[in-house]
Amino acid sequence: MRSMSMPSAGDPLVCTVLDLETSGLDARVDRILQVAAVDITLTEVAGSVTAEQTGEWSTLVRLPRPWTRVGAREIHGITRRRLQRGIRLREAVAELDRRLEGRVAIAHNLNFDWAFLESAREREGLPASKAPTACTLEISRSLDPGRRRSHRLGDLCRDHDIPLINAHDALADARATAALVPILLSQAGGLGALQVAGDQPTS
Repeated sequence: MRSMSMPSAGDPLVCTVLDLETSGLDARVDRILQVAAVDITLTEVAGSVTAEQTGEWSTLVRLPRPWTRVGAREIHGITRRRLQRGIRLREAVAELDRRLEGRVAIAHNLNFDWAFLESAREREGLPASKAPTACTLEISRSLDPGRRRSHRLGDLCRDHDIPLINAHDALADARATAALVPILLSQAGGLGALQVAGDQPTS
């Protein structure tokens, strides 16, 4: 991960919002089941940030062995049968990293997703990503230092009237996060809030 340089006033900033669905919470032993990315271009005018979606991509990830656990199916809805249509982990992570080249990687609870991606890169012999990163969870929390509100993605979407259909599907969550990004950045004073969020540790 490298440091982030902010664009000049009025210049666009290209970002990719990512989300993963996994078989559990431990990046050392659990597996990535689904990867999604939504490409957006951010522009700031007088502290107000707008976003234009320019692309999206999602894939299921094939299990390394047919009997590998898939975790809480009642949450993510992903079955072993569905994962048979997925691509290999190495291909999925390599494609995500290709999409991140020259862009800021954004996620809601970035530490969680990034830990799984780092573990996958190490497991598959892939190089570490050099993409600068930012976390919408950290930005949202910075706006509520007293922690009086929930900062879960679903609750933030409800608070800001953002549709979240099929929650815990990686592409649905990435789309919702992408819609949330300009709202939070505008509340936080502009694109500079990304730099603050990017200073958070990722492990």
